[in-house]
Amino acid sequence: MPQVLEFKLPDLGEGLTEAEIVRWLVEVGDVVAIDQPVVEVETAKAMVEVPCPYGGVVTARFGEEGTELPVGSPLLTVAVGSAEGDLPGDLSGKGADGAESSGNVLVGYGTGAPAARRRRVRPEAISAAAGPAAEQARVPVTAPAPAPGPIPAPVLDEVSGPVAVVSPLVRRLARQHDLDLRQLTGSGRDGLILRADVESAIKAAVNGTAVVPSVPVPVSPPASGPAPVSAPVAGERIPLRGVRGAVADKLARSRREIPDATCWVDADATELMAARAAMNGAGGPTAGPKVSVLALLARICTAALARFPELNSTVDLEAREIVRLPAVHLGFAAQTERGLVVPVVRDAQSRNAESIGAEIGRLTEAARTGKLTPAELTGGTFTLNNYGVFGVDGSTPIINHPEAAMLGVGRIVPKPWVHRGELAVRQVVQLSLTFDHRVCDGGTAGGFLRYVADCVEQPALLLRTL
Repeated sequence: MPQVLEFKLPDLGEGLTEAEIVRWLVEVGDVVAIDQPVVEVETAKAMVEVPCPYGGVVTARFGEEGTELPVGSPLLTVAVGSAEGDLPGDLSGKGADGAESSGNVLVGYGTGAPAARRRRVRPEAISAAAGPAAEQARVPVTAPAPAPGPIPAPVLDEVSGPVAVVSPLVRRLARQHDLDLRQLTGSGRDGLILRADVESAIKAAVNGTAVVPSVPVPVSPPASGPAPVSAPVAGERIPLRGVRGAVADKLARSRREIPDATCWVDADATELMAARAAMNGAGGPTAGPKVSVLALLARICTAALARFPELNSTVDLEAREIVRLPAVHLGFAAQTERGLVVPVVRDAQSRNAESIGAEIGRLTEAARTGKLTPAELTGGTFTLNNYGVFGVDGSTPIINHPEAAMLGVGRIVPKPWVHRGELAVRQVVQLSLTFDHRVCDGGTAGGFLRYVADCVEQPALLLRTL
Protein backbone atom coordinates (compact mmCIF):
# COMPACT_ATOMS: atom_id res chain seq x y z
CA MET A 1 0.00 0.00 0.00
CA PRO A 2 1.31 3.50 -0.78
CA GLN A 3 2.07 5.90 2.03
CA VAL A 4 0.56 9.40 1.90
CA LEU A 5 3.04 12.07 3.03
CA GLU A 6 2.17 15.68 3.75
CA PHE A 7 4.50 18.41 2.47
CA LYS A 8 4.30 21.68 4.41
CA LEU A 9 5.36 25.17 3.37
CA PRO A 10 9.01 25.29 4.45
CA ASP A 11 10.88 28.11 6.16
CA LEU A 12 12.09 30.25 3.27
CA GLY A 13 14.60 32.16 5.39
CA GLU A 14 15.12 35.91 5.95
CA GLY A 15 12.60 35.85 8.80
CA LEU A 16 9.65 35.29 6.45
CA THR A 17 6.55 33.87 8.15
CA GLU A 18 4.09 33.53 5.26
CA ALA A 19 3.88 33.28 1.49
CA GLU A 20 1.19 33.71 -1.15
CA ILE A 21 0.49 31.01 -3.71
CA VAL A 22 1.08 32.55 -7.14
CA ARG A 23 0.93 29.52 -9.42
CA TRP A 24 0.62 25.78 -8.96
CA LEU A 25 3.11 23.85 -11.10
CA VAL A 26 1.40 20.47 -10.62
CA GLU A 27 -2.16 19.17 -10.61
CA VAL A 28 -3.81 16.51 -8.47
CA GLY A 29 -2.95 13.20 -10.07
CA ASP A 30 0.42 14.32 -11.46
CA VAL A 31 3.51 12.24 -10.84
CA VAL A 32 6.33 14.28 -9.30
CA ALA A 33 9.99 13.50 -8.82
CA ILE A 34 12.05 14.20 -5.73
CA ASP A 35 12.96 17.92 -5.53
CA GLN A 36 10.71 18.84 -8.46
CA PRO A 37 9.25 22.38 -8.08
CA VAL A 38 5.55 22.06 -7.33
CA VAL A 39 4.39 25.61 -6.54
CA GLU A 40 5.51 29.20 -7.10
CA VAL A 41 4.99 31.45 -4.09
CA GLU A 42 5.49 35.14 -3.46
CA THR A 43 7.00 36.27 -0.20
CA ALA A 44 7.54 39.78 1.07
CA LYS A 45 10.98 39.58 -0.53
CA ALA A 46 10.77 37.73 -3.84
CA MET A 47 9.16 35.03 -5.98
CA VAL A 48 10.31 31.52 -5.05
CA GLU A 49 9.75 28.09 -6.59
CA VAL A 50 9.28 25.49 -3.85
CA PRO A 51 10.42 21.91 -4.59
CA CYS A 52 8.83 18.88 -2.99
CA PRO A 53 11.20 16.50 -1.16
CA TYR A 54 8.98 13.49 -1.96
CA GLY A 55 8.46 11.57 -5.16
CA GLY A 56 5.11 10.05 -6.03
CA VAL A 57 1.53 10.96 -6.95
CA VAL A 58 -0.01 14.27 -5.89
CA THR A 59 -3.23 13.38 -4.07
CA ALA A 60 -4.29 16.78 -2.73
CA ARG A 61 -3.40 20.48 -2.89
CA PHE A 62 -4.09 22.95 -0.10
CA GLY A 63 -4.95 26.49 -1.14
CA GLU A 64 -5.94 28.15 -4.37
CA GLU A 65 -3.80 30.63 -6.26
CA GLY A 66 -3.85 33.92 -4.37
CA THR A 67 -4.15 32.23 -0.95
CA GLU A 68 -1.68 33.33 1.73
CA LEU A 69 -0.32 30.50 3.88
CA PRO A 70 1.83 30.70 7.02
CA VAL A 71 5.08 28.75 7.19
CA GLY A 72 4.35 25.20 8.33
CA SER A 73 0.93 24.98 6.69
CA PRO A 74 0.23 21.96 4.44
CA LEU A 75 0.94 22.57 0.75
CA LEU A 76 0.09 19.18 -0.75
CA THR A 77 0.06 15.46 -0.09
CA VAL A 78 1.97 12.87 -2.08
CA ALA A 79 1.31 9.14 -2.28
CA VAL A 80 4.76 7.57 -2.04
CA GLY A 81 5.03 4.10 -3.55
CA SER A 82 2.93 2.68 -6.38
CA ALA A 83 -0.59 1.52 -5.75
CA GLU A 84 -0.44 -1.10 -8.50
CA GLY A 85 3.22 -1.04 -9.45
CA ASP A 86 2.80 1.74 -12.04
CA LEU A 87 5.19 4.32 -10.52
CA PRO A 88 8.76 4.31 -11.85
CA GLY A 89 11.40 3.50 -9.31
CA ASP A 90 13.11 6.89 -9.55
CA LEU A 91 9.83 8.67 -8.79
CA SER A 92 9.06 6.82 -5.61
CA GLY A 93 9.52 8.33 -2.19
CA LYS A 94 12.70 6.30 -1.62
CA GLY A 95 16.01 6.95 -3.27
CA ALA A 96 18.68 4.46 -4.16
CA ASP A 97 19.85 4.37 -0.56
CA GLY A 98 16.35 3.80 0.79
CA ALA A 99 15.83 7.33 2.06
CA GLU A 100 12.20 8.45 2.26
CA SER A 101 12.93 11.90 0.79
CA SER A 102 15.74 14.25 -0.13
CA GLY A 103 15.19 16.45 2.91
CA ASN A 104 15.65 19.54 0.72
CA VAL A 105 13.04 22.24 0.30
CA LEU A 106 14.84 25.07 -1.55
CA VAL A 107 15.52 25.34 -5.27
CA GLY A 108 19.10 24.52 -6.20
CA TYR A 109 19.70 22.00 -3.43
CA GLY A 110 18.34 18.88 -5.12
CA THR A 111 19.69 15.38 -5.14
CA GLY A 112 20.81 15.60 -8.71
CA ALA A 113 18.20 13.17 -9.99
CA PRO A 114 16.84 14.11 -13.41
CA ALA A 115 13.44 15.82 -13.39
CA ALA A 116 10.69 13.47 -14.46
CA ARG A 117 7.98 14.20 -16.98
CA ARG A 118 4.64 14.99 -15.39
CA ARG A 119 1.97 12.46 -16.23
CA ARG A 120 -1.43 11.46 -15.00
CA VAL A 121 -2.25 8.26 -13.21
CA ARG A 122 -5.50 6.36 -13.12
CA PRO A 123 -8.15 7.66 -10.68
CA GLU A 124 -8.23 4.22 -9.11
CA ALA A 125 -4.59 4.60 -8.10
CA ILE A 126 -5.27 8.00 -6.57
CA SER A 127 -8.22 6.66 -4.59
CA ALA A 128 -6.12 3.80 -3.31
CA ALA A 129 -3.36 6.21 -2.35
CA ALA A 130 -5.79 8.43 -0.49
CA GLY A 131 -7.13 5.47 1.47
CA PRO A 132 -4.87 5.68 4.53
CA ALA A 133 -5.41 9.42 4.73
CA ALA A 134 -9.15 8.92 4.64
CA GLU A 135 -8.96 6.51 7.56
CA GLN A 136 -7.08 9.16 9.59
CA ALA A 137 -9.46 11.99 8.73
CA ARG A 138 -12.68 10.00 9.13
CA VAL A 139 -14.94 11.35 11.90
CA PRO A 140 -18.39 9.91 12.69
CA VAL A 141 -21.50 12.05 12.23
CA THR A 142 -23.84 12.54 15.19
CA ALA A 143 -27.55 13.16 15.27
CA PRO A 144 -28.81 16.69 14.49
CA ALA A 145 -28.49 19.10 17.39
CA PRO A 146 -31.74 20.68 18.65
CA ALA A 147 -30.42 24.18 18.03
CA PRO A 148 -32.48 26.78 16.16
CA GLY A 149 -29.59 27.72 13.88
CA PRO A 150 -26.46 26.16 12.40
CA ILE A 151 -23.67 25.38 14.86
CA PRO A 152 -20.12 25.82 13.56
CA ALA A 153 -18.09 22.65 13.74
CA PRO A 154 -15.26 23.01 16.26
CA VAL A 155 -11.69 22.50 15.11
CA LEU A 156 -10.03 19.72 17.04
CA ASP A 157 -6.33 19.19 17.43
CA GLU A 158 -6.89 15.44 17.25
CA VAL A 159 -8.20 15.68 13.68
CA SER A 160 -5.17 16.08 11.48
CA GLY A 161 -3.58 14.73 8.35
CA PRO A 162 -4.53 15.00 4.70
CA VAL A 163 -8.18 14.98 3.64
CA ALA A 164 -9.35 12.21 1.32
CA VAL A 165 -10.58 14.48 -1.48
CA VAL A 166 -9.39 14.17 -5.08
CA SER A 167 -11.65 16.56 -6.96
CA PRO A 168 -10.73 20.28 -6.82
CA LEU A 169 -14.44 21.00 -7.48
CA VAL A 170 -15.37 19.32 -4.21
CA ARG A 171 -12.80 21.38 -2.33
CA ARG A 172 -14.00 24.60 -3.94
CA LEU A 173 -17.63 23.81 -3.11
CA ALA A 174 -16.74 23.16 0.53
CA ARG A 175 -14.65 26.31 0.75
CA GLN A 176 -17.47 28.45 -0.70
CA HIS A 177 -19.78 27.26 2.10
CA ASP A 178 -17.15 27.40 4.90
CA LEU A 179 -17.34 23.66 5.35
CA ASP A 180 -14.51 21.79 7.08
CA LEU A 181 -13.86 18.65 5.04
CA ARG A 182 -12.08 17.03 8.00
CA GLN A 183 -15.45 16.76 9.77
CA LEU A 184 -17.04 14.65 7.00
CA THR A 185 -17.08 10.94 6.40
CA GLY A 186 -16.69 10.06 2.74
CA SER A 187 -19.10 7.65 1.09
CA GLY A 188 -16.74 6.84 -1.76
CA ARG A 189 -14.24 4.08 -2.10
CA ASP A 190 -11.81 3.94 0.86
CA GLY A 191 -13.61 6.86 2.51
CA LEU A 192 -13.18 9.25 -0.44
CA ILE A 193 -15.28 12.40 0.06
CA LEU A 194 -17.60 12.93 -2.92
CA ARG A 195 -19.59 15.92 -4.07
CA ALA A 196 -22.76 14.30 -2.74
CA ASP A 197 -21.22 14.19 0.75
CA VAL A 198 -20.47 17.90 0.64
CA GLU A 199 -23.93 18.79 -0.71
CA SER A 200 -25.56 16.74 2.05
CA ALA A 201 -23.55 18.58 4.69
CA ILE A 202 -24.53 21.93 3.14
CA LYS A 203 -28.23 20.98 3.22
CA ALA A 204 -27.88 19.91 6.85
CA ALA A 205 -26.42 23.31 7.73
CA VAL A 206 -29.22 25.12 5.87
CA ASN A 207 -31.89 23.06 7.67
CA GLY A 208 -30.50 23.99 11.08
CA THR A 209 -28.40 20.92 11.78
CA ALA A 210 -24.66 20.58 12.00
CA VAL A 211 -22.07 17.93 11.31
CA VAL A 212 -19.96 17.68 14.46
CA PRO A 213 -17.50 15.11 15.74
CA SER A 214 -18.58 12.69 18.44
CA VAL A 215 -15.71 13.79 20.70
CA PRO A 216 -17.10 15.82 23.64
CA VAL A 217 -16.31 19.51 23.35
CA PRO A 218 -16.35 21.86 26.35
CA VAL A 219 -19.16 24.39 26.14
CA SER A 220 -18.50 27.99 27.09
CA PRO A 221 -21.01 29.63 29.45
CA PRO A 222 -23.43 31.97 27.72
CA ALA A 223 -22.54 35.64 27.71
CA SER A 224 -24.40 37.92 30.10
CA GLY A 225 -25.64 40.10 27.27
CA PRO A 226 -25.74 40.29 23.51
CA ALA A 227 -22.33 40.78 21.95
CA PRO A 228 -21.89 44.14 20.27
CA VAL A 229 -21.93 43.94 16.51
CA SER A 230 -19.88 46.54 14.67
CA ALA A 231 -21.09 47.49 11.24
CA PRO A 232 -18.46 46.91 8.54
CA VAL A 233 -16.94 50.02 7.07
CA ALA A 234 -18.16 50.61 3.53
CA GLY A 235 -15.57 50.72 0.75
CA GLU A 236 -13.10 48.51 -1.07
CA ARG A 237 -10.94 46.32 1.17
CA ILE A 238 -7.42 45.54 -0.03
CA PRO A 239 -5.45 42.96 1.98
CA LEU A 240 -2.10 44.13 3.35
CA ARG A 241 0.03 41.21 2.28
CA GLY A 242 3.00 40.39 0.12
CA VAL A 243 5.26 43.32 -0.69
CA ARG A 244 2.62 45.89 0.35
CA GLY A 245 2.21 44.24 3.74
CA ALA A 246 5.98 43.99 4.31
CA VAL A 247 6.44 47.67 3.41
CA ALA A 248 3.61 48.67 5.76
CA ASP A 249 5.08 46.71 8.67
CA LYS A 250 8.58 48.06 8.14
CA LEU A 251 7.52 51.69 7.80
CA ALA A 252 5.30 51.47 10.87
CA ARG A 253 8.14 49.95 12.88
CA SER A 254 10.50 52.69 11.72
CA ARG A 255 8.07 55.37 12.89
CA ARG A 256 7.62 53.65 16.26
CA GLU A 257 11.28 53.04 17.07
CA ILE A 258 13.36 55.72 15.32
CA PRO A 259 13.32 59.37 16.48
CA ASP A 260 14.05 60.82 13.06
CA ALA A 261 14.76 64.36 11.94
CA THR A 262 15.12 65.87 8.48
CA CYS A 263 17.28 68.65 7.06
CA TRP A 264 17.44 69.81 3.44
CA VAL A 265 19.31 72.11 1.09
CA ASP A 266 19.07 73.29 -2.52
CA ALA A 267 22.12 72.65 -4.70
CA ASP A 268 23.22 73.80 -8.14
CA ALA A 269 23.60 70.57 -10.13
CA THR A 270 24.67 72.24 -13.38
CA GLU A 271 28.32 71.15 -13.10
CA LEU A 272 27.30 67.59 -12.15
CA MET A 273 25.10 67.32 -15.24
CA ALA A 274 27.90 68.70 -17.40
CA ALA A 275 30.37 66.17 -15.96
CA ARG A 276 27.93 63.34 -16.67
CA ALA A 277 27.47 64.54 -20.25
CA ALA A 278 31.24 64.59 -20.71
CA MET A 279 31.57 61.03 -19.35
CA ASN A 280 28.84 59.65 -21.57
CA GLY A 281 30.01 61.60 -24.62
CA ALA A 282 33.58 60.28 -24.55
CA GLY A 283 34.53 58.12 -27.51
CA GLY A 284 37.41 55.91 -28.51
CA PRO A 285 39.34 53.81 -26.01
CA THR A 286 38.13 55.93 -23.07
CA ALA A 287 34.48 55.24 -23.84
CA GLY A 288 32.53 53.09 -21.43
CA PRO A 289 28.96 52.32 -20.42
CA LYS A 290 26.63 55.24 -19.77
CA VAL A 291 26.71 56.61 -16.23
CA SER A 292 23.39 57.61 -14.66
CA VAL A 293 22.75 60.51 -12.31
CA LEU A 294 21.77 57.99 -9.65
CA ALA A 295 25.15 56.26 -9.95
CA LEU A 296 26.97 59.59 -9.51
CA LEU A 297 24.85 60.44 -6.47
CA ALA A 298 25.52 56.98 -5.02
CA ARG A 299 29.27 57.50 -5.43
CA ILE A 300 28.94 60.88 -3.69
CA CYS A 301 27.09 59.14 -0.83
CA THR A 302 29.87 56.61 -0.29
CA ALA A 303 32.44 59.43 -0.18
CA ALA A 304 30.29 61.34 2.34
CA LEU A 305 29.82 58.24 4.52
CA ALA A 306 33.59 57.80 4.65
CA ARG A 307 33.77 61.28 6.19
CA PHE A 308 30.72 60.84 8.42
CA PRO A 309 30.62 57.13 9.41
CA GLU A 310 28.07 57.84 12.16
CA LEU A 311 25.35 57.68 9.51
CA ASN A 312 26.40 54.22 8.34
CA SER A 313 25.31 52.55 11.54
CA THR A 314 22.43 50.91 13.36
CA VAL A 315 21.13 50.88 16.94
CA ASP A 316 21.13 47.72 19.06
CA LEU A 317 18.22 48.35 21.43
CA GLU A 318 18.85 45.31 23.64
CA ALA A 319 22.49 46.19 24.23
CA ARG A 320 21.80 49.95 24.11
CA GLU A 321 24.69 50.41 21.70
CA ILE A 322 25.31 52.17 18.40
CA VAL A 323 26.91 49.77 15.93
CA ARG A 324 29.04 51.48 13.26
CA LEU A 325 29.23 49.25 10.21
CA PRO A 326 32.50 48.81 8.27
CA ALA A 327 30.98 48.26 4.83
CA VAL A 328 28.50 50.44 2.93
CA HIS A 329 25.68 48.34 1.48
CA LEU A 330 23.80 51.02 -0.41
CA GLY A 331 20.09 50.52 -0.95
CA PHE A 332 18.13 52.47 -3.54
CA ALA A 333 14.36 52.80 -3.68
CA ALA A 334 12.76 51.32 -6.80
CA GLN A 335 9.07 51.43 -7.69
CA THR A 336 7.81 48.28 -9.42
CA GLU A 337 4.45 46.77 -10.34
CA ARG A 338 4.67 44.71 -7.15
CA GLY A 339 5.25 47.84 -5.08
CA LEU A 340 8.20 49.63 -3.52
CA VAL A 341 11.38 47.58 -3.15
CA VAL A 342 14.87 48.56 -2.01
CA PRO A 343 17.60 46.51 -3.78
CA VAL A 344 21.04 46.69 -2.19
CA VAL A 345 24.41 47.37 -3.87
CA ARG A 346 26.91 45.39 -1.81
CA ASP A 347 30.23 46.95 -0.77
CA ALA A 348 29.46 50.20 -2.54
CA GLN A 349 32.39 51.88 -0.77
CA SER A 350 34.83 49.86 -2.92
CA ARG A 351 33.11 50.59 -6.25
CA ASN A 352 33.48 53.49 -8.67
CA ALA A 353 30.58 55.26 -10.37
CA GLU A 354 30.72 52.94 -13.38
CA SER A 355 30.61 49.78 -11.24
CA ILE A 356 27.81 51.17 -9.05
CA GLY A 357 25.83 52.14 -12.17
CA ALA A 358 26.18 48.65 -13.66
CA GLU A 359 24.98 47.01 -10.45
CA ILE A 360 22.07 49.44 -10.13
CA GLY A 361 21.07 48.59 -13.71
CA ARG A 362 21.21 44.85 -13.03
CA LEU A 363 19.20 45.09 -9.82
CA THR A 364 16.64 47.42 -11.40
CA GLU A 365 16.01 44.95 -14.22
CA ALA A 366 15.69 42.09 -11.72
CA ALA A 367 13.21 44.18 -9.71
CA ARG A 368 11.17 44.95 -12.81
CA THR A 369 10.87 41.26 -13.70
CA GLY A 370 10.31 40.14 -10.10
CA LYS A 371 13.52 38.08 -10.01
CA LEU A 372 15.20 39.74 -7.03
CA THR A 373 16.35 37.27 -4.40
CA PRO A 374 15.80 37.87 -0.67
CA ALA A 375 19.55 38.39 -0.26
CA GLU A 376 19.45 41.26 -2.79
CA LEU A 377 16.71 43.00 -0.82
CA THR A 378 18.19 42.83 2.67
CA GLY A 379 21.27 43.93 4.55
CA GLY A 380 21.34 47.60 3.49
CA THR A 381 23.14 50.13 5.71
CA PHE A 382 22.15 53.39 3.96
CA THR A 383 19.45 54.21 1.40
CA LEU A 384 19.37 56.62 -1.55
CA ASN A 385 15.84 57.66 -2.52
CA ASN A 386 15.49 59.39 -5.90
CA TYR A 387 11.88 60.59 -5.67
CA GLY A 388 12.61 63.21 -8.33
CA VAL A 389 11.57 60.63 -10.93
CA PHE A 390 7.99 61.25 -9.76
CA GLY A 391 8.27 64.94 -10.63
CA VAL A 392 8.47 66.27 -7.07
CA ASP A 393 11.04 68.58 -5.50
CA GLY A 394 11.17 67.50 -1.86
CA SER A 395 10.09 64.92 0.66
CA THR A 396 10.64 63.77 4.24
CA PRO A 397 11.23 60.04 3.69
CA ILE A 398 10.84 57.39 6.36
CA ILE A 399 14.09 55.68 7.30
CA ASN A 400 14.45 52.11 6.07
CA HIS A 401 14.62 50.30 9.44
CA PRO A 402 17.12 49.34 10.93
CA GLU A 403 19.29 51.81 9.05
CA ALA A 404 20.18 55.22 10.47
CA ALA A 405 19.74 57.59 7.52
CA MET A 406 18.33 58.13 4.04
CA LEU A 407 19.26 60.71 1.42
CA GLY A 408 16.38 62.00 -0.70
CA VAL A 409 16.88 63.58 -4.11
CA GLY A 410 14.25 65.72 -5.84
CA ARG A 411 13.89 66.53 -9.52
CA ILE A 412 16.61 68.54 -11.28
CA VAL A 413 14.93 71.53 -12.94
CA PRO A 414 16.01 74.90 -14.37
CA LYS A 415 15.61 77.69 -11.81
CA PRO A 416 16.89 81.23 -11.35
CA TRP A 417 20.11 81.07 -9.31
CA VAL A 418 22.80 83.52 -8.31
CA HIS A 419 25.98 82.22 -9.95
CA ARG A 420 29.24 84.13 -9.56
CA GLY A 421 27.39 87.23 -8.44
CA GLU A 422 24.94 87.26 -11.33
CA LEU A 423 21.43 85.93 -11.77
CA ALA A 424 21.38 82.93 -14.12
CA VAL A 425 19.25 79.93 -14.99
CA ARG A 426 20.86 76.86 -13.45
CA GLN A 427 19.96 73.19 -12.94
CA VAL A 428 18.81 73.07 -9.30
CA VAL A 429 18.02 70.05 -7.10
CA GLN A 430 16.74 69.78 -3.54
CA LEU A 431 18.52 67.29 -1.28
CA SER A 432 17.06 66.05 2.01
CA LEU A 433 18.60 63.91 4.72
CA THR A 434 16.43 62.04 7.21
CA PHE A 435 18.51 60.62 10.05
CA ASP A 436 18.18 58.78 13.35
CA HIS A 437 18.83 61.39 16.02
CA ARG A 438 20.14 58.67 18.36
CA VAL A 439 23.26 58.06 16.27
CA CYS A 440 24.30 61.68 15.77
CA ASP A 441 23.37 65.30 16.34
CA GLY A 442 22.37 67.94 13.83
CA GLY A 443 25.97 69.05 13.29
CA THR A 444 26.99 65.69 11.89
CA ALA A 445 23.86 65.40 9.73
CA GLY A 446 24.30 68.95 8.45
CA GLY A 447 27.97 68.30 7.67
CA PHE A 448 27.07 65.17 5.69
CA LEU A 449 24.40 66.95 3.68
CA ARG A 450 26.60 69.97 3.04
CA TYR A 451 29.40 67.74 1.72
CA VAL A 452 26.96 65.98 -0.61
CA ALA A 453 25.69 69.36 -1.89
CA ASP A 454 29.27 70.59 -2.41
CA CYS A 455 30.10 67.51 -4.49
CA VAL A 456 26.94 68.04 -6.56
CA GLU A 457 27.93 71.64 -7.22
CA GLN A 458 31.65 70.89 -7.69
CA PRO A 459 32.14 67.27 -8.79
CA ALA A 460 35.90 67.81 -8.89
CA LEU A 461 35.87 67.51 -5.09
CA LEU A 462 35.47 63.77 -5.57
CA LEU A 463 38.98 63.62 -7.05
CA ARG A 464 40.27 63.80 -3.49
CA THR A 465 38.80 60.37 -2.74
CA LEU A 466 39.78 58.59 -5.99
